[in-house]
Amino acid sequence: MTHSQKCSNATTFWDIHTSKCVLCPRKPGYEVTTNCGYDDDGGQHETSLIKCEADTFNDGSGAHCQPCAPCPPGSTISTPCSTTSNTKCRFTGRGATGVAAPEPTTSHYDSGLFSTTTNQGSGFKPRAPTIRPYGHDVGPLWAIPFAILTSIMLVVICACLIYMKRKRGQHTVLSYRRRSSYINAGFSPLSAPPGNHDLEHILSPDILSAPLQTVLDNLDVLEELVILLDPENQGVKNTKHLASHCSFPATWITYTYSMKESKSPLKAVLEGVTSRQPDWTVGHLARLLKHMERNDAIAVLAKLGLNVMQV
Repeated sequence: MTHSQKCSNATTFWDIHTSKCVLCPRKPGYEVTTNCGYDDDGGQHETSLIKCEADTFNDGSGAHCQPCAPCPPGSTISTPCSTTSNTKCRFTGRGATGVAAPEPTTSHYDSGLFSTTTNQGSGFKPRAPTIRPYGHDVGPLWAIPFAILTSIMLVVICACLIYMKRKRGQHTVLSYRRRSSYINAGFSPLSAPPGNHDLEHILSPDILSAPLQTVLDNLDVLEELVILLDPENQGVKNTKHLASHCSFPATWITYTYSMKESKSPLKAVLEGVTSRQPDWTVGHLARLLKHMERNDAIAVLAKLGLNVMQV
């Protein structure tokens, strides 16, 4: 229980003259009471200082009395513990000198965040126990802040990864929505020259009139076309040019190539065309390849002959 609502630190009290929290006065052999016994209006509920109990001490450096520490094995008491100083020990070996006993393993924490109460006369004496390191086993002071900072950084990194993953998902959905909008807007590919006379010496009429879906169904032919058209070689027209001729927007083409590792851009283009223009034939594709001067790809289409005959 604290007396002050304005000072969360139990070793301070509200100074009505300066309107701020002020440290309680300290005295060797004594410990301060909660908020020096004062409330926020200046009223005093108990004395500011109380004498250290038996087997405890306060040399004036802290706000609370600490338990007297025993001497470690191999040493004897040089100076007993008093209310103002800790036990001093002397090692029994040759040339040994008097040394102070190790710091007690438990003490009172000045922040006042935790407290216990013991009877002191007719009132209560609040204490705030906490654990302190023992002797030379004191760890680095930066260990706890470093652990907290590391935890915060891990949380931030995880949050960023989740955000990026969701953002990528939204981008994919947006791309497909844009794609749908282009479907609704209509499809206006490059106007092909009338007739197939310039291609009949390479492809048979049956292949030229076959549905474009035939290319997607023939995995061998599709794979060869992917190998020829997907790579970006200097001075050679590729799938990007084919997609442009089919009126796909540049943003869609760029996105498709960014996903190249998981799906062929050429396959994405052919699927997009067949879904929007189911009446397209292999001849349409062949004329676009002719316009791109990719006769090597047209030659691959000739391998569709066997599948067309079986159909």
